[in-house]
Amino acid sequence: MSAGSRWWSRGVRFSCVGCGRCCRGEPGAIFFTREEGARVREFLSVDEDAFRRRFVTLRWGRPSFIERSNGDCIFYRADEARCAVYPVRPAQCRLFPFWAEVMRSEDSWNAHARHCPGMNGGRLYSAPEIEALLREERGQEG
Repeated sequence: MSAGSRWWSRGVRFSCVGCGRCCRGEPGAIFFTREEGARVREFLSVDEDAFRRRFVTLRWGRPSFIERSNGDCIFYRADEARCAVYPVRPAQCRLFPFWAEVMRSEDSWNAHARHCPGMNGGRLYSAPEIEALLREERGQEG
């Protein structure tokens, strides 16, 4: 299906408002690549063993950041409503809400928008930009 035939062919609006809702409250997986893990380790100034012991679990055979018992990402700082590793956060975090599951239909987009105040407002992302973000997300899978 071409970008022109997608529901978002005229673009969608999104600007992160920094609320942290995408980082907390719902269990899931926060996948990262080897390179992304290395950037986080360097940013935190921890060695690989300490990093894996303190921050990493396996989900479906892939490394994922640990979540707290309430579903918050281990790097979410509630007192600041911010990510402790924001400058080096993995692509999965950086690409939200431009994930295939969110973009699959307008209904899916709007369902996610009920929990994300940055969706449907702010910057207009064009269809070519969205297509590029979705390609980048697909490149992170596996």
